[in-house]
Amino acid sequence: MKHAIELAKSALGEIPVGAVIVKDGNVIAKACNKKEQLNDVTAHAEILAIREAEKKLGRWRLDDCEMYVTLEPCPMCAWAIVNARIKTVYFGSYDTNYGAFGSAIDVKKLANSPIKIYGGIMEKECDEILNQYFLRLRNNCSSSSEKNGF
Repeated sequence: MKHAIELAKSALGEIPVGAVIVKDGNVIAKACNKKEQLNDVTAHAEILAIREAEKKLGRWRLDDCEMYVTLEPCPMCAWAIVNARIKTVYFGSYDTNYGAFGSAIDVKKLANSPIKIYGGIMEKECDEILNQYFLRLRNNCSSSSEKNGF
């Protein structure tokens, strides 16, 4: 999870989320959000990491892999994770608005998947990164509004 946290911190101009995929104790794929950078709505850390792992392994089935991600995956990412057959997901922050592994909805139940999910891993550290990002964003918006006379 520490590696995923460092990736989240490197997601400049993006919602700070990092994802790492591990096979046999070795990192085989890693990514941070790049939605703004790539101008691609699907460029979430989880999706990018899955693509990298598939390319590296030469297959789409990642049933012998684990994912570590700093924020509970959204519905799009959760479906991709389930469909890639990743065996275990460890996530940091819970997402009560969009989290799809139990917080807002539970894709695991909808898919009747055997995937194992563990949330709250290094939650305080993951929450802090997100909280700082959104605080900076709000402060920047407030500063812009004041300059424009709002």
